Amino acid sequence: MGSDRTVAVFGAYGHTGRFVVAELRERGLLPVLSGRDADKLKALAYETGLDARPASVDDPVSLDHALAGAAAVINCAGPFAVTAAPVIEAALRAGIPYLDVAAEIEANVDTFAHFADRAREAGAVIVPAMAFFGGFGDLLVTAAMGDWTAADEAHVAYGLNSWHPTAGTRAAGAVSRQRRDGRRVRYTGGRLEYRHDAPPTLEWSFPGPMGPRSVIGEFTMADVVTIPSHLPVPEVRTYMTVEAARDIADPDTPTPAAVDERGRSDQTFLVDVVVRSGGAERRAVARGRDIYAVTAPLVAEAVGRVLTGRTEAFGVVSAGEVFDAPDFLRALSPHITLELRP
Repeated sequence: MGSDRTVAVFGAYGHTGRFVVAELRERGLLPVLSGRDADKLKALAYETGLDARPASVDDPVSLDHALAGAAAVINCAGPFAVTAAPVIEAALRAGIPYLDVAAEIEANVDTFAHFADRAREAGAVIVPAMAFFGGFGDLLVTAAMGDWTAADEAHVAYGLNSWHPTAGTRAAGAVSRQRRDGRRVRYTGGRLEYRHDAPPTLEWSFPGPMGPRSVIGEFTMADVVTIPSHLPVPEVRTYMTVEAARDIADPDTPTPAAVDERGRSDQTFLVDVVVRSGGAERRAVARGRDIYAVTAPLVAEAVGRVLTGRTEAFGVVSAGEVFDAPDFLRALSPHITLELRP
C-alpha cells in the first residue's frame, strides 16, 4: 500500500482526466500522472508540477511502476474494453482500490464478470463506471428507492441541452458498436437484450423549467449494468433528449469548448429518475453543468470515501452499493442540485 494521499490517474491528460487531476488536487490528494502518450504526459507534468509515469496496457511492468506507492488508481483512459482489465490487474497486484469512469456497457459487464470473485476473495474494492453515466444514475436510483429493497422498474431520463463528445467518447462508442455488431441494447426481464430495430421516440415530462421534451427511448447507458448489479429491478430504461442524441450521432459535432475558468463547457443537464413498485412511485432529480466536468467530483468523492473506509461493500461494486447514496449525493452539493421526491 502507498501513501494515503497519492492517487494514480491513468489517462490523466485526456479531457476528463484533466478535470479529475484538478479535482483531486483541490481535495488535498496527490495525483500521479500516467497514460500511454509520453509526450502528453510530459506536457501535463510541466504544466502541473506533478510526477509523470508513462505506462502501456500491454506492458505490465510499466503499469506496476505507474502504481508504485499509490493508495488507489483512477482509470480515465478509454476505450475501457482495452484498458480496464490490464489496469485492474495492476491494481490487484499492488493491493490498491481501482475506480474508472467507463460508460461502455460491455466493458462494465466484463469487469463484473471477470473480476467479481477475485476482488471479493482479495477484499479489494473495484468500482467501475464511477462517472456521470453509470455511477450517477445508480446513486440517484438507489437514493430514490429509499427503504424499498426492490422495485418493478427504474427510469433514468437524461435532459442534456447539447452533447459535444470528446475524442474518447467517439472512440469508446466505435468499440461498443463493433462489439454489438451494430445492434442496440436494452435491459428488460432482468437481462441485457440486443436488438436490430430502431429505438422509439417518446415524450418525457421533465420537471420545470425544462418541461416536456422529445427523448430517444431505450437510449441505453451504463446504468443498465450498475443498477441491476445490486438492486432487484428487472426493467431499467434510460432516455436521452433528442437534441443531445442528434449531437452525438453527428460526426461533425465539435468537441467541448471551455467557457469558464474551470474549463467547463456551456452544456447543462437535468437527470430525472423515476422508480416504480406496484402502484407507488418515487423520484429523484439532479441538475448541473457539463457531464465530463461533473465526473471529476463524482470519482474524486468516491476515491476519498474508499481511502477513508466510508464504504459499505467490497469486491466489484457499483456506486449505489458501496456508498451511502443520499449522503454521497449531498456531498456533491457544490456541483449539483438534488431533489428527492418520496
